[in-house]
Amino acid sequence: MKPAGVNELPYPIEAYLDIETTGLSRIHDEITVVGINLCPSSETDFRQLVGTEITADSVMEALGGVEVIYTYNGSRFDLPFINSRLGLNLIEYFIHRDLMYDCWKCNLYGGFKAVERQLGIERKLKEVSGYDAVRLWWRYVDAFDLDALNTLLEYNKEDVLNLRTLKERLL
Repeated sequence: MKPAGVNELPYPIEAYLDIETTGLSRIHDEITVVGINLCPSSETDFRQLVGTEITADSVMEALGGVEVIYTYNGSRFDLPFINSRLGLNLIEYFIHRDLMYDCWKCNLYGGFKAVERQLGIERKLKEVSGYDAVRLWWRYVDAFDLDALNTLLEYNKEDVLNLRTLKERLL
């Protein structure tokens, strides 16, 4: 399996990636949302895969032409979760840079939201946490609560877009 599309630009296409899940277990829990922001372009290249849309093929297609993937704690969570649940080892196909380790080099510790606060990176959904993301998913699944799904998708979108802001502040 190879990424769709060929990068004909003189610089690498970057992607910022974040996932939402039903919990922390790569064995028992599922991926609910995969958010990807392709750069060097604008927010119009933001993509989300949701629920049954999330397959190894759909993730690779969404990452077509990408050379470098940026995450926060992706080395320990996002990429291993994708590998376990989808059988897709993204580091075989892409360069991966986990911004958490860049934060550590700058004495910025804690989860992504804590680092955002330390750097003054704004967030609209300040009250939503990773735990809330799980609850929002189940509200959507159990009661077809579209408001819950929309909030979850907006939460994921903020995570993904803020990864780019974090990278620009760090590097």
